[in-house]
Amino acid sequence: MSTTRRFHIRPVVLVIVLAVLAAAVALFLLRKPQAPGDGAPGKADGQKAASQQRPALTVSVAPPEDAELTITLPANGNIAAWQEASIGSESSGLRLSEVRVNVGDRVRKGQVLATFAPESVNADLAQAKASLVEAQATAADAAATAKRARTLDATGALSQQQINQYLTSEQTAKARVEAAKAALVAQQVRVGNTRVLAPDDGVISARTATVGSVVQAGTELFRLIRQGRLEWRAEVTASELGRLNVGTPAVVTGASGAQARGTVRSVAPTVDPQTRNALVYVDLPGLLQADAAPASLKAGMFASGVFELGRSRAVTVPQQSIVPRDGFNNVLVLQPDQRVRLLKVETGRRVGDRVEVTTPLPAGAQVVVQGAGFLNDGDLVRVVEPTASAPAAAAGSTPPAAPQAPAKPAAAPAAKSN
Repeated sequence: MSTTRRFHIRPVVLVIVLAVLAAAVALFLLRKPQAPGDGAPGKADGQKAASQQRPALTVSVAPPEDAELTITLPANGNIAAWQEASIGSESSGLRLSEVRVNVGDRVRKGQVLATFAPESVNADLAQAKASLVEAQATAADAAATAKRARTLDATGALSQQQINQYLTSEQTAKARVEAAKAALVAQQVRVGNTRVLAPDDGVISARTATVGSVVQAGTELFRLIRQGRLEWRAEVTASELGRLNVGTPAVVTGASGAQARGTVRSVAPTVDPQTRNALVYVDLPGLLQADAAPASLKAGMFASGVFELGRSRAVTVPQQSIVPRDGFNNVLVLQPDQRVRLLKVETGRRVGDRVEVTTPLPAGAQVVVQGAGFLNDGDLVRVVEPTASAPAAAAGSTPPAAPQAPAKPAAAPAAKSN
């Protein structure tokens, strides 16, 4: 009986011992990767674990820079002609025989723009000349008669009434001569009006003259932008109006992106009661000048621009370092542990590839430039020199095992502890 019981107890004990040994081996295998060698987990273990993390991206950093930027005031408005002259006909009932200019032509003062058929006017001129000759002959005869009457006045051969008639006829004949001269001058003016002349240097902006048409006096034939001068009529709010003065420089940008520099000529003395805006007139380089405004800037075009009010100091960062997220602008600042911190900032003026940051940044801050748009707050990064940022960024877009290189120096102290 005892022999049978021993025979059954020994296999049970053997199974229990084997189970305990298997559990011990499994526990040892599970704990072995977490043990640092000697054993005691601590700060060195945390640093080693952090060093074994893989950087999210290879980036370049740059410090904020101080710069002197222009203080600007943006505005919108229309480009218009400085003065536009209306050139019309001063003759009535004449036929246009020739039109010598078209829209866009540059003309000089006194240049012939169009001519009317002069036949009827020349005939009237010849008639006026003949009337003058006739009046002069009549005046000469009346003057001779009046002279003889004055000679006979002392002898009493003629009555005083007759003498007065001769003297009156002399004065009347002289007046007729003057009238004939005036009529001749009028006809000469009509002859001159058969040629339409440019009243000033400028550019033809409109033309309604048509060869063969018979126009009346006062009919507009051309419109002329005087001296080719354009102006920008900017709308400025009443609160900003006091910052502008005559002579303030401005930069105007057209719809095509073409820019022109100008200066404030005058500021409107009144403010529109509906919009509460005032017009500021900015002179632009004339089309006839050597430094003329770009040809893409036309009268009637809408344009934006900025007034340059002065200069001030500012802190700027590269435009690539500005990361817009959730409707706000942010920068990523590198921390001592090679991680990045996301900071919300306010931006201001932009000059080239630099952007003003009005929010104070930490002293000695280094902002991420290349690759900033692909990082999140707290990401671990690998920093390279700015000169190698382009190739490094290309390699960092799909990071291979190479970014693990920084883990090797961090592992060295752990080896020494052994």
